[in-house]
Amino acid sequence: MAEASAPADGGIVANRGMITACVILAVIMQALDTTIANVALPYIQGSVSASADQINWVLTSYIVAAAIMTPPSGYIANRFGRKRVLLVSIAGFVAASILCGVAQSLVEIVGFRLLQGFFGAALVPLSQAILLDIYRPEERGSAMALFGVSVMVGPVLGPVIGGWLTDNISWRWVFYINLGIGAVAFAGVSAFVTESKRDATAKLDWLGFGTLSLAIASLQLCLDRGEQLDWFSSGEVLIEALVAACAAYVFAVHTFTSRNSFVNPRLFLDRNFTVGMVFIFIVGITYLASMALMTPYLQTLMGYPVVTAGIVMGPRGMGTMLCMFVVGKLIGKIEIKWLLLAGLMLTAWAMSDMTGWTPDVSEQRIITTGFIQGMGLGFLFVPLTVVTFSTLPAEKRGEGTGLYNLSRNIGSSVGISTVTALLTENVQENHAEIARYVTPFNRAFQNEAVTQYLNPLTAAGRAALDGIITVQATVIAYIDDFKLMMVLCIAVMPLVFLLKKSAQPVAVDHSAIME
Repeated sequence: MAEASAPADGGIVANRGMITACVILAVIMQALDTTIANVALPYIQGSVSASADQINWVLTSYIVAAAIMTPPSGYIANRFGRKRVLLVSIAGFVAASILCGVAQSLVEIVGFRLLQGFFGAALVPLSQAILLDIYRPEERGSAMALFGVSVMVGPVLGPVIGGWLTDNISWRWVFYINLGIGAVAFAGVSAFVTESKRDATAKLDWLGFGTLSLAIASLQLCLDRGEQLDWFSSGEVLIEALVAACAAYVFAVHTFTSRNSFVNPRLFLDRNFTVGMVFIFIVGITYLASMALMTPYLQTLMGYPVVTAGIVMGPRGMGTMLCMFVVGKLIGKIEIKWLLLAGLMLTAWAMSDMTGWTPDVSEQRIITTGFIQGMGLGFLFVPLTVVTFSTLPAEKRGEGTGLYNLSRNIGSSVGISTVTALLTENVQENHAEIARYVTPFNRAFQNEAVTQYLNPLTAAGRAALDGIITVQATVIAYIDDFKLMMVLCIAVMPLVFLLKKSAQPVAVDHSAIME
């Protein structure tokens, strides 16, 4: 993407308030859509007749499409003009949102979510670039702070708004809401934003981009379909895994043998950047995968109404936003590795606490744990972005930011698919293990108070027992998933000691913090 410059004429400066409002609306629309659909998933599942593992494709399809299309957004903007690309992105995103709202089957809504991610990928980086263009260098810090707040609106308001719309109108309105926001943003961008210079000579490494996209898409299909088709006993999953492996091989060979490859392998010679890529991958797993687990836990296991589920999930985003502001002031005063350690420990503690949850856990404990988990993420996002790019040459940071976002998005999609597959498999295994002890010879069934309702010799008793066993098996499966994410947080802690101090501070790129 072209380097941002200070405002050059009075017209742009005079309209920058309107420009700021319009591009911020576009960012809020995209940020809301990342989380607003989470609380509606059980309702969408019923409407499209999907299983518990299939419905998460609604989340992963969007993330994968955004992951694939984020790195080339700079090339597309340079080639066709920033304003034109932003307008197409807003219009396409709104159109895809409406299509998601009218979807009648799982295939339709997953396909339309892919379109949403495809068009939405450019909204955040292009909006940030426009803000950098219209503000003078000394004002860009305040502009980026506002930008960061708009990006954080999604995790805070998304679950609450999504819950209210689903409960009072319909789950379809979590998508229709984008029509009003998008229309205002589109009109404002059309009226006030000026077109950037186009570079007709701009080129993209299509082979590198194509093979990387194919590898990511095939891997995601393999993970999403694996549990349902019994993994490698299925020919489809085998083909998807082989395609992913072959595409990744071609991409790797091309990257190391081509002069102008899609990904510059020399970026990974920078130790901070390489460690940061691993970190943000893990953060991606713990951030969205835990949210994907919380929705069915609250609504299905605990019986929370969708509005209440949204309200108790909201404080996590508030914790993240609060700590982002606090940590921003601590950077430079406290060594970054200690801030990262604090974030990892808070996140690990939250996951550890969640391993002790049962359907009887109190609402206050859920809110408190969620807020602390959000604080942990707040301690990670900003310092991790700063230290990842602190030792990277300025001319390579644009490319590095694209890869950084790609790693986070892949972590999120792989994390959601993995924990969902483990949840489904562990529920079955736990159910079989617990059911071994449900026999007429178990002394617990000699108690008349028990056998009155839970008699294994009657159909009604067996049905009641199956329901209880399923709940217990599901609780244990959730505990296993929370434990896995806790272990991941603890496992990456030693990596903070591999990070090098920067000779001079680097500006925080909020688009790399959370897209």
